[in-house]
Amino acid sequence: MKEIINAIGSSYPTMKMINSTISLVLSYMVIYKTFYFILGIFFTRKFKPAKKKHKYGIVIAARNEEAVIGNLLDSIKKQDYPSELVDVFVVADNCSDNTAKVVRDKGYYCYERFDKDHRTKGFALQFLFENIKKDFGIDSYEGYFIFDADNLLNSDYITKMNDAFDSGEKIITSYRNTKNFDENWIASTYALHWIRSVRINHRPRSVLRLATNIQGTGVLFSNEIVMDGWKYTSLTEDRALTVDAVAQGYQISFQNEAVFFDEQPTSLKIALRQRLRWSKGHLLAFLETGPYLFINIFFGKKFIKTKWNKEKDKKLPFGKRLLESIRHRFASYDTFMQLCPISVLNIFRWLLISLIIFACYSFGKGIDIALISKGTYLGKFIRLFANPRFISNPGYGSLLAGLYITIFLRLFYRVGKYLENTLMAIYIFFIERKRIIPIPLYKKVLYVLTWPIFDIIGRYTTYVAVFKKVEWKPIPHTSKITINDIEKKSAN
Repeated sequence: MKEIINAIGSSYPTMKMINSTISLVLSYMVIYKTFYFILGIFFTRKFKPAKKKHKYGIVIAARNEEAVIGNLLDSIKKQDYPSELVDVFVVADNCSDNTAKVVRDKGYYCYERFDKDHRTKGFALQFLFENIKKDFGIDSYEGYFIFDADNLLNSDYITKMNDAFDSGEKIITSYRNTKNFDENWIASTYALHWIRSVRINHRPRSVLRLATNIQGTGVLFSNEIVMDGWKYTSLTEDRALTVDAVAQGYQISFQNEAVFFDEQPTSLKIALRQRLRWSKGHLLAFLETGPYLFINIFFGKKFIKTKWNKEKDKKLPFGKRLLESIRHRFASYDTFMQLCPISVLNIFRWLLISLIIFACYSFGKGIDIALISKGTYLGKFIRLFANPRFISNPGYGSLLAGLYITIFLRLFYRVGKYLENTLMAIYIFFIERKRIIPIPLYKKVLYVLTWPIFDIIGRYTTYVAVFKKVEWKPIPHTSKITINDIEKKSAN
């Protein structure tokens, strides 16, 4: 046994060097996101008022949403956009309540679907687009919006999105706000996450004409995207659409002036279930489409099987064609890095090298290690006053101590990062203060302190999703808040 432990431990200096190299490479691979953060503070893409009012179809997948879908439909009816240019289509998917009746009573189209074997939102949308194609024709509408039943729209939402669509953009996402932001700390973590995405993802990518990520709802796309039907039926249909669109060469832009609201979970059990589904969906999207994106980084659109954008590219002058090739390759790289499960790679490296191999190394060589790392500002601050070390001789005691100390250092690092991550919540509350609904100061303090839990949950659900089979389950929505309530609260 001693020989095996020593043999494993002897590889530690080499493995440590490899581990450090991997960490350095990964850091450089995402260093461009620092530029995103800075750019997102000051800039976003702006669109001129549209010269033409386009005709749109709104598609909504709803399962047992009678409590909230009426409020969404009312906010659509309040739009300042010509109502004759907007048709609403709802699929009441495996419903056991009065969702279909509510929709029809409001005067909108509703298709009912009953299929217990194919239960994701993607399958519901696939069914809905098949019926639109059969009854109306996909090309009857120039573009399609996707909303969730719990959404609410500002009265100028479609007008603002039409400005972006009229500029020539084929896929546009919008500003996602939260109607129950201040209901509890769980809802607030989601709300802050969506606004963080606005600042560090959507705004900078729109300025650079890259491709931001679609986030389930509040998106508008050209009819050409679904001319051959809706094919995104995985656990995370939004991520599948994002990756496919980027691989095909589409930009995915962002309209900062188009604001909608949705309801966030308030139950930790529901939040964990949803985050596990997201994590599994992201892993599957990486396995299915990650290699495709990786190839695009080096070969551009050369191996794209469809004709999306190819004919358009051929008509461009050489200089513009070159810039488009660079843009597409970097967008593919950027999306690849979003999908890449770096947290899984990191936990594997930590378990293998930092925990197991280091413990074996300690068995043969003993331990002489600082107990306070300088990897966070908390560690650097404590090291100003104290620098405790642990020293022990070789043997089984050092092996166990190596395990315990490594776990302690990991926890200490995470505590330091937790405190640093609260700064993001402070930044969001400050920079987006005009758009966040009024919240008492004591709640803001609470939400700042609980905000980092969102990313912690995401990290650990990703670990679990590697091994666990996940099924799609609906998220219940019960909020009675209307767009009128939000407008009144914001005006006060």
